[in-house]
Amino acid sequence: MQTKRIYPTDLTDSQWDLIKEMLPEARPGGRPRTLEMRSVVNAILYLVVSGVQWRMLPKEYPKWKSVYHYFREWRKIRLWQRIHNTLRARAREKVGRHKHPSAGCIDSQSVKMTLVPGLRGYDGGKRITGRKRHLLVDTLGLMLGVEVTPASVSDPAGAKQLFLGLGGFCKGLRKVWADGTYRGQLLDWVSKRFRFRVEPVVRPKEQKGFAVLPRRWVVERTFSWFDANRRLSKDYEVLTETSVTMIYVAMTRLLIKRLATE
Repeated sequence: MQTKRIYPTDLTDSQWDLIKEMLPEARPGGRPRTLEMRSVVNAILYLVVSGVQWRMLPKEYPKWKSVYHYFREWRKIRLWQRIHNTLRARAREKVGRHKHPSAGCIDSQSVKMTLVPGLRGYDGGKRITGRKRHLLVDTLGLMLGVEVTPASVSDPAGAKQLFLGLGGFCKGLRKVWADGTYRGQLLDWVSKRFRFRVEPVVRPKEQKGFAVLPRRWVVERTFSWFDANRRLSKDYEVLTETSVTMIYVAMTRLLIKRLATE
């Protein structure tokens, strides 16, 4: 049983208290659960932040097959998404915001893949073979939704998949800022199906050189938060569902650190 912090990614007592009640109870029947769930969660956090392979998890954690078993089971029931969404609502309320956002920002990020099999494509604009992360965040940069597709999928097409999968927590959404690639048919498509509208933020024609554009920098900052997790430096996963889960794990850790009181 791991109760003390061994690695910097391990949860403190106050951090563990935030999520321990959200983890599923052991299934009735069969052999009693012998693994301590805190150790399993710490192992998953270590893997995402350090970028190691499953088989290279340190010996202080449970056996990698056991950790992967829980990761896979929790991925199937979208547990990390539920934990993340609960903590995001608390984080918004902590800074005086309503738990349901009214505005957000969308963008995409193309990342390379390794030699693992799985869906992939070529992004001609970024000249990257791999996958594309379509990300929607609120005005604080906290994640509202993410969709992972082959890099060949256009930004508007990826945005449609993302919007269709949004949960009830986005019922108050009224405006989504985006860059110029989201103009065109997407604007009409969104207006016919949702209560929010997409508002492109484009660089003025007279502007020369680099400049921070209003609203769009928020989602770019969130992409930079991904860089604190080596597992997200590329897409190492066979399944896009696993890629999505890894992103939720990383963002859940960020929320835990913000909410925990030491």
